Amino acid sequence: MRLALTLPLILAAFGLGGAAEAACDVKGAKLEEAIAQKSELRETANKQTVRDLRTLRDAAIVLDTYKYGAECERLIEIVKALAANPEKTIEQGGDTDEDKAESLEEARAPKAPPPADSSTAPRPK
Repeated sequence: MRLALTLPLILAAFGLGGAAEAACDVKGAKLEEAIAQKSELRETANKQTVRDLRTLRDAAIVLDTYKYGAECERLIEIVKALAANPEKTIEQGGDTDEDKAESLEEARAPKAPPPADSSTAPRPK
């Protein structure tokens, strides 16, 4: 973990950090500060909205890690917009379609690899 934090500093010191310096500004979104300031986001009924915002922020971190800076920045813009207007965000996120929720849960569940074809499996001696 220390290497991951130190590597950009080393690259910058040698002038090799061009792309590393232009990282997506996830901290600049100040999501946790927005959650603390907006009473709507602190209400128990809106926990899912807060989880969704944090999931989007975490997705931005993943995009940045895989060098998708533009996509990360776009996602951070979306997070900022959603956090800035919690009433609209909560209203938009109020989808109660149970079939949709079930299909999303099914899509999230890890899938087992297909069973090996018995015709290609080695036979015991």
